[in-house]
Amino acid sequence: MLSTLRNAWKVPELRKRFYWTIFLVAIFRIGSHIPVPGISTEYLKQMAQSGSLVGFYDLISGGAFSRFSIFALGVMPYINASIIMQLLTIAIPSLEQLSKEGEEGRKKIQNITRYVSMIISVILAIGMFMTISRVPGATAGMKTEQIIIVILALIVGSTFCMWLGDQITVKGFGNGISILIFINIISRLPMELNSILMLKSQNEISIVEVVLFIVFALVALAVVIYFSLAERRIPVQYAGKAVGNKMTKAQSTHIPLSIVGSAVIAIIFAMSVMQFPPTIAGFFPDKSWSIWIRSNSMSIFNTQTWMYPVVYAILTIFFTWFYTQVTFKPDEMSENLHKSAGFIPGIRPGEPTTEYFEKVLNRVSVIGGIFAAILAVTPILISNYSSLKGVQFGGTALLIVVSVALDFMRRLESQLVMRHYKGFLK
Repeated sequence: MLSTLRNAWKVPELRKRFYWTIFLVAIFRIGSHIPVPGISTEYLKQMAQSGSLVGFYDLISGGAFSRFSIFALGVMPYINASIIMQLLTIAIPSLEQLSKEGEEGRKKIQNITRYVSMIISVILAIGMFMTISRVPGATAGMKTEQIIIVILALIVGSTFCMWLGDQITVKGFGNGISILIFINIISRLPMELNSILMLKSQNEISIVEVVLFIVFALVALAVVIYFSLAERRIPVQYAGKAVGNKMTKAQSTHIPLSIVGSAVIAIIFAMSVMQFPPTIAGFFPDKSWSIWIRSNSMSIFNTQTWMYPVVYAILTIFFTWFYTQVTFKPDEMSENLHKSAGFIPGIRPGEPTTEYFEKVLNRVSVIGGIFAAILAVTPILISNYSSLKGVQFGGTALLIVVSVALDFMRRLESQLVMRHYKGFLK
């Protein structure tokens, strides 16, 4: 990896891309620390430290949510819009047809996604302000025009984050939105290390627990890297065919299926289902049904019970399987393979190939779902059964960081290979 970065830095065009990426990321991080005026953030900090969906949201935003900065919404509206558009593309035939029209179709879907993202940012900005306004003293004395300015600041900030992500994609390296999320998660590491040191200084944890936690984090990192690189390869054989006066030779290749390709989305879906009722209940803390949802020993939404991690794990496995099924369509894969004069050795074209794809996808999704469930449940078990209650160690965040880093390195290597071939041809 270091040699790849060193070789890329020697290429003037790639070095320029590095400069652009660093510059745009710096703007993003500066904006994450510019607060929206007139808002008390104590309540938001308490919500972010509760380990709920809001805590994960604050982690993805790099702490911008708990600080209530102008980038408090961050790129989450765009991520939500992207997920919605992916599901709608499967459900709406016109969008599905648009996705098959090549680069032009993808650009149209991208533009629609941006508009949907802006609508979501409006809804989230209003909802966020209404939530804070319920807290006594959080928005005291604010007039109507000031409220409008606050909401507009959040909407404009989210739109600007989306624009920054697009600029990084065009002028920098990798997927811009993913790079911004990666930077946000990495920026929280010093805070987490400080939390561990504070717990140690207060004698709430021992040095043995600190060492064990570090070892566990390193092992988890190695396992996540291993599964992120793992893939199920389906062998494919392409028959030779005549093209004009030339005869192309038969070729052997494979279709790679990522083991954890749907893991992050599945965890987010499962987390949303498990945290949505407690989040709503938090708006009505004095109601009896709210107290039952959040603290009763028979409630599956109470994180302190054994039922919560079990249900969470089951939902994660289900959503991994579901998202894999809607993303990879076995019948279309079989049809496209047949049109390309390809076949799987030992499997007949048509229905047998479709059934083979279904069987492989089911196995891959279950294995990926079990791994995602372990990542999702582990932080909850650490919080419930250890002294590290103030440390937000998230397997989901670790998976995102590793996935973005690997994607960044693949793109960088492809840029170097492309320039190597260009130089050879010259």
